[in-house]
Amino acid sequence: MCTQTHVPVMLEESNQALNIRPEGTYLDCTFGRGGHSEAFLQNLSTRGCLYVIDQDAAAIEVAREKYAQDERVTIVHNSFEDLSQIGEQYNLLNRTDGIFFDLGVSSPQLDKAERGFSFTQDGPLDMRMNNTQGQTAQQWLAQCSESELIDVLRTYGEERYAKKIASQIMQAQQNQPLTGTLQLADIIKSCYPPSHQGIHPATRSFQAIRIAVNRELDALSRALEAAYQLLKTSGRLAVISFHSLEDRIVKRFIRDTLHLKPIGKLIRPSQKEIDSNPRSRSARLRVAQKVFE
Repeated sequence: MCTQTHVPVMLEESNQALNIRPEGTYLDCTFGRGGHSEAFLQNLSTRGCLYVIDQDAAAIEVAREKYAQDERVTIVHNSFEDLSQIGEQYNLLNRTDGIFFDLGVSSPQLDKAERGFSFTQDGPLDMRMNNTQGQTAQQWLAQCSESELIDVLRTYGEERYAKKIASQIMQAQQNQPLTGTLQLADIIKSCYPPSHQGIHPATRSFQAIRIAVNRELDALSRALEAAYQLLKTSGRLAVISFHSLEDRIVKRFIRDTLHLKPIGKLIRPSQKEIDSNPRSRSARLRVAQKVFE
């Protein structure tokens, strides 16, 4: 999710994509700060159900503050990587009317320097979606080989200066551990020509390292497979992605999965939304429906 704080991307389009039935059962697999969930709930009756899922403890705290007293809402502190187990736990197999994903980093995660996602604010090199477990970006970089880092930067960041950046990171770590986001961003920036214009030089490398640290693409593939199993016939899958690697996985999954039919074409945010929320500019929404078993 890559939005301004409390401004969900393509809210109206997401609502339409799920085609919410008042008494239906729905999953928001990336609760964030609840912008999409709030809109979904407006379409649900007292007999409807919404499961809100997030691996970020701060997001779950927000969900509990908002919806602890709402009997329609079930709050699940877990990664969507474990969607299959979540489905078994709550008996959702072939019973779900709609499943929604808003991928990537949420605005609160980006805006809080201590989470380590920002290359414009100094903070610890963390980058974990769930900052209570797993390797930090600092730990990952410390044990990563140069060849592995080159591959990650090229594959997950499509970074043209991957070899030079990896070499400079490795050299820097020989002198002292990399501990801060601006420290890393400055190394990356030094690998770009002074004449560079366009996005910040660290954008692609930070994306690549974040994806590697959180194993995001593997998690997405597993979540999509589980989502298909949870959907009932006529149930809908809606996924917002923010870069080509995610979108390619979603597109191929919809194309190659028997009994899953795309609904409409790729949806992008309106120019009006992009103007008011620049972080939405790269968003892509794909929608599919489970047609029969």
